[in-house]
Amino acid sequence: MNILDKIVIRKKEEVAEAKQKVSVDQLEKSPNFYRKPLVFKDFLLDEKRTGIIAEFKRRSPSKGLINGKADVAEVTKAYNLAGASALSVLTDIDFFGGTTEDLFKARAVNQIPILRKDFMIDEYQILEAKAWGADIILLIASILTPLQIINFGKLAQSLGLNVLLEVHNLEELEKSICPHLNAIGVNNRNLGDFTVNIQTSFDLVDNIPSEFLKISESAIDNPEVIKQLKAVGYNGFLIGENFMKTDNPGLAIKEFVEQL
Repeated sequence: MNILDKIVIRKKEEVAEAKQKVSVDQLEKSPNFYRKPLVFKDFLLDEKRTGIIAEFKRRSPSKGLINGKADVAEVTKAYNLAGASALSVLTDIDFFGGTTEDLFKARAVNQIPILRKDFMIDEYQILEAKAWGADIILLIASILTPLQIINFGKLAQSLGLNVLLEVHNLEELEKSICPHLNAIGVNNRNLGDFTVNIQTSFDLVDNIPSEFLKISESAIDNPEVIKQLKAVGYNGFLIGENFMKTDNPGLAIKEFVEQL
């Protein structure tokens, strides 16, 4: 059993517990449920912004603790001011040290799209994302069936949420493409063993249909890499660890953007 299998098993337990604590009716009555989500595409393609989806991540299964001191409101606000097109906020507790509160805090101080970064395995989590103030949800092809991707995508878009599908190889991409997506992300990190290879993005770019935004995720630690990815057709670049591993993630993104 790899790390991803363990995460999914735990996630099923977590969702079952959440359903016992907060009903769908309660989620639908929360103030954010009536908020109109921001349009991912508008910010990602805005020439005044960088295309960077800057991530707030405290820890990971492969690296352990990355940053235990950073304040989510302070860091995400700095990301925004540095020109990030969107924010990614981890809400997985056990493996990434994220919390629901992190998303609420990031939402309170930012008016750019926020991705709820988690392992979505149930429609209930999509309702949570809406209630918590997210604008984008992540669907990971390797843990979902093609039918789940269709159904989850439909539900999310009916709520006004943007849908980012994450794939790791051509097989996942080809079996998962459906009309109910806004963006397709190529994760350069293998979620089975957490190794990274940026070449994955270059190998798959031409197989992503042009109607979807194209995102490269993970292993981006150099402004030159973004220039190369842009040249082959990518619109967005999800970066987390590179900024979060520093003492001052806000300063790290500012210096990174200055080199773009």
